[in-house]
Amino acid sequence: MTGATLWFWIVLPYLTLAVFAVGHVWRWRHDQFGWTSLSTQLQERRLLLWGSPLFHYGALGAIAGHVLGILIPASWTAAVGVSGEAYHVFSAVAGTVASVAVGAGLVILLYRRVTVRRVAVTTSVVDIAVYVLLVVIIGLGAIETIAVNLLGPGYDYRATVAIWFRGLFTGDPHPGLMATAPWPYQAHAISAWFLLALWPFSRLVHAWSYPLWYLGRPWIVYRGYRRATRVRSAVTSAGTRG
Repeated sequence: MTGATLWFWIVLPYLTLAVFAVGHVWRWRHDQFGWTSLSTQLQERRLLLWGSPLFHYGALGAIAGHVLGILIPASWTAAVGVSGEAYHVFSAVAGTVASVAVGAGLVILLYRRVTVRRVAVTTSVVDIAVYVLLVVIIGLGAIETIAVNLLGPGYDYRATVAIWFRGLFTGDPHPGLMATAPWPYQAHAISAWFLLALWPFSRLVHAWSYPLWYLGRPWIVYRGYRRATRVRSAVTSAGTRG
């Protein structure tokens, strides 16, 4: 095992996971007021209305694809009757849709942040680093999905990348498998580790604060102004007559 193989496919992942975990604890304990997306909706809405849904729904689709392709072993999908060919077609088509959506959303959001002065002035150095990493990660993901798997010869990443990644959490990562993967897959993984290391110190922490309790809270009753005025008038009249 070479030094580069050891560093990129064992040391870097475990170091990143440690920074990711400890960084979130530190951020929560010392910067709860900064635990927010720092929304710029008040500064500009039209571009945000298009860019944000495309980016977020595309990202959710990409994450779902990673869960299916990386975390779920090929033997599991084969056990339920999904052949390798069927999986390849589905992942290539669905991955392309997700790549186009998240890529288009990111382009709109970047254009908005650069061209709208009131949004640009709220951009920090950490924001710039996050955007750069997102461009690299999404671009490499599009190369893998569209150029390699949809239009190209295809690559069975479940036989290398997936086994290495799952092995990180079982204590048997097989770094040699990842070292033999094509360069877009290697660069994609390395860029993702850097983004995860930066995550606790960026506005990305708002992803863990989705208000799920809204689904179970009671209804809020709203009454129109005119109706409320008539009710107050009736009550006042009744009190006067009494």
